[in-house]
Amino acid sequence: MVELMKLITETLCLLHPFSFKYFLLVTIFLILIYKWSFTSTPNSSPPSPRKLPVIGNLHQLGLYPHRSLRALAQRHGSLMMLHFGSMPVLVVSSAEAASEVMKTHDITFSDRPKITFFKKLFYDFKDVASAPYGEYWRQVKSICVLNLLSSKKVRSFRAVREEEVKSMINNIMKQSTSTTSITVGTKYNDGGENEKMFKGLSVEFTEIMSRINIGDYIPWLSWFSRLNGLDAKQDDLAKRYDDFLETVVQEHMDGDHVRNEDEKDLVDVLLSLQKENVLAIPIDRVCIKAITVDLFTAGTDTISTALEWTMSELLRHPRVMKKLQNEAVIKETLRLHPPLPLLLPRLSSQDVKISGYDIKPNTQVIVNAWQIGRDPKSYNNPEEYKPERFLSNDIDFKGTDYELIPFGAGRRGCPGIQFAAAVKEIVLASLVHKFDWALPGGARGEDLDMTESPGGTVHKKYPLKVVAIPYSC
Repeated sequence: MVELMKLITETLCLLHPFSFKYFLLVTIFLILIYKWSFTSTPNSSPPSPRKLPVIGNLHQLGLYPHRSLRALAQRHGSLMMLHFGSMPVLVVSSAEAASEVMKTHDITFSDRPKITFFKKLFYDFKDVASAPYGEYWRQVKSICVLNLLSSKKVRSFRAVREEEVKSMINNIMKQSTSTTSITVGTKYNDGGENEKMFKGLSVEFTEIMSRINIGDYIPWLSWFSRLNGLDAKQDDLAKRYDDFLETVVQEHMDGDHVRNEDEKDLVDVLLSLQKENVLAIPIDRVCIKAITVDLFTAGTDTISTALEWTMSELLRHPRVMKKLQNEAVIKETLRLHPPLPLLLPRLSSQDVKISGYDIKPNTQVIVNAWQIGRDPKSYNNPEEYKPERFLSNDIDFKGTDYELIPFGAGRRGCPGIQFAAAVKEIVLASLVHKFDWALPGGARGEDLDMTESPGGTVHKKYPLKVVAIPYSC
């Protein structure tokens, strides 16, 4: 590189040896070459689209980042390097690359980037989803897997699930006698002010989570989030969410509603663990609230979103509704409509090679689960809704088949997969077997608007309005 610069300098100086303006041009030219040689993407790095100064590739995300990243991947490959401000971001868009990240090199990519939203809403990263990889995370993950969301615990909640579904069905029955449309994807029993407050907080949570805090990627522009009000909104939501959780925890501490082990809910279990004080790292009230946020947000919003998309697809495909194969329908819906199309980002902890490319430490990794589920290399006619495709194979969504990873995989995969699956199956079966479903005003299923709403969790832009017709038997 030095010899090339020397040759260019000598050549230009020979053309105009005494001209100051040409000397100036040469200087600028050499500076640009020097800058380019040290800032361009090395050949050993994944392909990268052109970036802008300061913001990098942030401008290319658009309203629907999962779709924008798919379009970029179609041009640059299933493994590409972007830059969000000064942060290098590896985007993974194929099952093969996802397997390398979340299986082959799982430990290397088990950390999480420190994102302002998670710091504020999850009590300085005290929850399972955003906690840094280490002893604390191992403990809270173990609590969730063994004490809160194990197969035994999920089975013990069956009576509660059945009671909730029964209440939902009764409410639908009452409404089905009128011409009022029902909004699918919401909880039907009225739990009073606490439930109304929780629903309001959940809507705000999803909306604010989807907004980028520019300071996370360009630290010297962190003032911009104060200027546009995002910081204030996050602080206000965190305060109100904390007030709500304080009420929930205190009610469990004061109440005498639990008498035997099988009747304990998730908050009761956490309080018991705190009282027993047998953990290597004692859990405190903050830890309990942080884990509860995980359970509330992941256990309600993602499940209701998936059910709304499922009912929408069934109304568009009546043939599937008539011969419902519960498990296959859920898999196909999660393939096309993963609630989190972009999995929670990971962070590399050391140098590593992925698909032959060099990945540096502190590289953020985004797995596009939405694109992976629509990859023609994995699925024939991937844009078609065909649940029967899962009747002839063993592909599952529990983190071992990388063609279908709506809940992630590896160490940082969602610990609540079994719980989510159990809820979806019982609710979907009850809805389809108790009622015939139609769109209001005689609208046709094929005309149903399937537009997505922008956000971290992808909802339908227009909530599904349906008419429920009870079966006579």
